[in-house]
Amino acid sequence: MKYLILFFFTIVSYSQQNNKVDFIKCNALVAPNFENKSVSGQIIYEFKVISAIDSIKIDAINMDFFDVLMNGKTIQYKNNKKEIIFFEGFKKGKNKVSFKYNAKPKQTVYFSGIGQGQQIWTQGQGKYTSHWLPSFDDVNEKVIFNIAVDFDKNFASISNGILESTGNYPPLTATTKIWYYKMQKPMSSYLVMLAIGDFLYKTETSQSGIPLENYYKPIDEDKYQYTYKDSKTIFDFLEREIGVKYPWKVYRQVPVEDFLYAGMENTSATIFSQDYVVDESGFNDRNYLNVNAHELAHQWFGDLVTAKSGKHHWLQEGFATYYASLAEREVFGDDYFYNQLFSYANRLKVASKTDTIPVMNEKASSLSFYQKGAWALHFIRESIGEKKFRKAVKSYLKKYQYKNVETDDFLAEIRKVSDFDTEKFKKVWLEDYKYPANDINFLLTKNGFMRDLLKLQYERKSKLEDKYNLLKVILTSDSYSALKVEAVYQIRNEPFEKVSELYDLAMKSNDIAVRRFVAQSIDKVPESFKSEFETLLNDKSYETKQAAFITLWKNFPNEQSKYLEIAKNWEGRNDKELRILYLNACMNYADVHELDDKMASINALKALSELVRYTSPSYESSIRQNAFESLLSDYTENKEVLKNLVNATTHHKWQFTKYGRDKIRNLIKDERYLNQFKNLLPELSVEEQNQLNKLLVM
Repeated sequence: MKYLILFFFTIVSYSQQNNKVDFIKCNALVAPNFENKSVSGQIIYEFKVISAIDSIKIDAINMDFFDVLMNGKTIQYKNNKKEIIFFEGFKKGKNKVSFKYNAKPKQTVYFSGIGQGQQIWTQGQGKYTSHWLPSFDDVNEKVIFNIAVDFDKNFASISNGILESTGNYPPLTATTKIWYYKMQKPMSSYLVMLAIGDFLYKTETSQSGIPLENYYKPIDEDKYQYTYKDSKTIFDFLEREIGVKYPWKVYRQVPVEDFLYAGMENTSATIFSQDYVVDESGFNDRNYLNVNAHELAHQWFGDLVTAKSGKHHWLQEGFATYYASLAEREVFGDDYFYNQLFSYANRLKVASKTDTIPVMNEKASSLSFYQKGAWALHFIRESIGEKKFRKAVKSYLKKYQYKNVETDDFLAEIRKVSDFDTEKFKKVWLEDYKYPANDINFLLTKNGFMRDLLKLQYERKSKLEDKYNLLKVILTSDSYSALKVEAVYQIRNEPFEKVSELYDLAMKSNDIAVRRFVAQSIDKVPESFKSEFETLLNDKSYETKQAAFITLWKNFPNEQSKYLEIAKNWEGRNDKELRILYLNACMNYADVHELDDKMASINALKALSELVRYTSPSYESSIRQNAFESLLSDYTENKEVLKNLVNATTHHKWQFTKYGRDKIRNLIKDERYLNQFKNLLPELSVEEQNQLNKLLVM
C-alpha cells in the first residue's frame, strides 16, 4: 500500500520505510475522555534509521498534533489526517520523535454504558489502532509498546503487558489515576488494546508461573467459575502441546459489553464478549471455552508470529482454530473433538458448492481461514505424526518469533522433519477451493464414535421397525451425546405412540444435550407425556427451558397460568431471552383472559412497560434486539419503541445497526408507519435524524 507524501510529491511504501527505518519502542500516555468520546495523549517513539530516506511517517487518522520534537528539537511535519509525516531532522542511527495529540475516533475505540456501568474498549483487528494511537497500519512493523493510561481512579484501566505501577502526579486531580503498562517484546500495532470499566479480577497461576488475570464485573461474581471454567487447564495444555513457553509475561481476559465479535487476541490481553459471561445453565448451552482457547492460541499464532499479509491469514486463524479444538479435546474428550471436526467438514462441504475462493487468498471467507485452515493442519498432523508435527511447529515459532511469515516458511519446517509432499498439500488444501472429501472422510473414520455416527446416519432412510432396536440400544448406552441426538433426530417425525418408549429413554438419559434436542423436536405433546415433558422446565439449560415453555404454552392453554408462575423469575443468558419470553407470554395471556382476569391485565401492562424499557440505549444490543422482536409484531405504534429503533441505527455494533435499518425499511413500506417516523424527526438527535432521513428517502 502506498501513500502520497504531500510536501515532496513522492511515493513511499510501507515496505520501503520498513527496510530503511526500524521503529523500536513507543512510550505513550493516553487519556480517554468518556464525555467527549475522545483520546488525547503524549508519544515518544524510538527508532533507528538504517539508510537514507526522504521522509518518515506514522499512521494517525484524523488527529491533531502539537509540541512535535525530533531528538529534542522542533521539526517540520505534515499532517494529512491519515498520517503524520516527518521530512527533516532525523539522522542515520538512533532517533527519538515526541509529540502530543488529540483524536476523536469514529471507530476502533468504543464508549458504552452510563455512570459506573460505562466502559471504553478497543478493537483494532486489521489495521485500525491508528484511529486512537499514532501507530502503524502495516502488520510487518513490530514495536515494543509501553502504554500508560490516565483515567478515573474508580475504574480499572487495562492495557498490554505487565502493570509496573500506578499513581498520580500534578496537575492531575485526586479523582484520576495513571496505570503504567510495559511490554518487553515487539508486536504489531493492531494488537495494542485498552479496556476500561468497573472490573474486578482473580488471578490464577499457570504451571510455568504466568499470572492469569481473569476480569469480571462485580455483579457477575457468581458467574466467574463457569465463565472461566478450565482456563488454567487450557493454558497449561497449550504450552505443553505447542512446546514453546507462553511468549509474554502475563495473560489477561476481559469481557466487555456489545463487543463486535466473540473475542480478540490483543497481545497478552484478550477482550471478549460479555455474552460469554455465564452461569451453569449458560455454560451448558454456549460457553466461553472454545473462544477462550482460540484467542489464547493466537498469543503464539498471530501475536508472536504474524502473517505478512492477508494471503497468509490462515497461519493465524487456522492454527488458532485447530489448537482450540485440541484444547477442547483435552477437556471434553476424543469424541467431542471428532464431532467438532465433522461439523467443520459439513459446513465446508456445503460452502464449496458456491465459495470458489481458496484459503491462500486475502479475500477468502472466514470459514476457509478458520475451519479449512484447521482441517489442513489436522491433515498434516495425521500424515506425519504428532511427534514430528510438534517438532516442526516448535521450530517454526522459535525461528520466526516476533517476526512475520508466509505459508512457505511454515511448510519449510514441515519438510525438515518429514518427506511430506508440501507442494501437493498446498495445491489441494490451500490453493484449490474444492472440498477434499477423500482425505477428510478417511481421517474422520479413524475414530470409533465417528464410524458409529456415520453408520447411524446411513439409517435415516430405513423404516422405523428395521432400526428400532438399534436406536433403543444407543439411547440406553453410554455413547457420546451426539450419537443419541442423532437417534432422536431419526424419530422426530414418527407418530408419538410408535416411539414413546424411545423418547422416554432419551429423557431418562439425563444428558443435557439429548434432553435439549427432545425439547426442540416435539411440537405436539400427548397428555401421557406431559408430566415428563414438563420436567424439561427444570433443566440446567436455558435453551431447553425456552423450547419446552413454548411447546407447553401452545399445547396446554388451560395451564398457561401455571407455566407463567414457573417462569416468573427466569432471566436467561446475557440477552435476557427467558425474561423476555415470560413478559411476552404475560401479554399474550392477558389478550385471551383480560375480561375475566383483572390481574392478568395489570401484569400485561407491567410486562409491556418492562419490554419497552429493554429497547432503550440503557441495555446491550442483544437485549434490545430480543425486546424489539417481541414488540414490533404487535406494538409497532408505540412511540418510544420506534424512537429506540431509530437509535439502534446509530449503534457502534454493525450487526445491530443493520438490524435496526432493516426493521425500519420493512415498517415504512406501510404509509401509516412512514408518517409516524416522519413525525418523530424533530424529537431525535442530529445523528438519529441523519440515519432516519437516509432510510426515508430510499
